[in-house]
Amino acid sequence: MRTGKKQKLKQLRRWRIRKKVTGTKLRPRMAVCFTSENIHVQFIDDDAGVTIAAASTVSKTVPKDLSANVKSAKTIGELAAKNALGKGITEVVFDRGGNRYHGKVKALADAAREAGLKF
Repeated sequence: MRTGKKQKLKQLRRWRIRKKVTGTKLRPRMAVCFTSENIHVQFIDDDAGVTIAAASTVSKTVPKDLSANVKSAKTIGELAAKNALGKGITEVVFDRGGNRYHGKVKALADAAREAGLKF
């Protein structure tokens, strides 16, 4: 399959998910973005259009040896959950960003659940 076709199908999946998943102040959207080198997680209040908390492999509070793999996804999931719990967030709506729910996405979500977030 051509790269352009794959990108278009992923964008359609993103739009389909975003149509159904919205975050509020009490239950924000946990948006996950995976690049080839980094992992980014944001807790977003869609009503106000504000990012409440965030975690990433490029932030200064995480070790430098993290990349976009399952091991790093577990670490970022725990860190994101701690940041969210510090801001008073206990429940979230999970936005996988068009990715399949396996591998890195599943590892990140499971680590966040174990750290105390409710999905």
